[in-house]
Amino acid sequence: MAALCITEDNFDEIALKSNKTVIIDFWAPWCNPCRALLPILDEVARETDEFIVGKVNVDVEKELAKRYKVRTVPSILVFKLGMLVKTSVGFISKEEIYDLVK
Repeated sequence: MAALCITEDNFDEIALKSNKTVIIDFWAPWCNPCRALLPILDEVARETDEFIVGKVNVDVEKELAKRYKVRTVPSILVFKLGMLVKTSVGFISKEEIYDLVK
């Protein structure tokens, strides 16, 4: 399965109420590093069911970006048991994505 499209409507259910680790990429369509990262995130989402991969378009979901103080894209936030535990800013490799959930 590809990375989930996360909105204000489904964010709490996916990120905060899941028993699995959740990785969420805050991105924008005009951001070249973001566009390069999206297919990598989709690939990771298809490869594993150990954690959930999602993406938030900051141009559409401005309130979510504001809530988590996302000022730079891409920004990847990692949630475990509903708590934000890690943040990564900028383009990262597939291996670095897996390292974030360790």
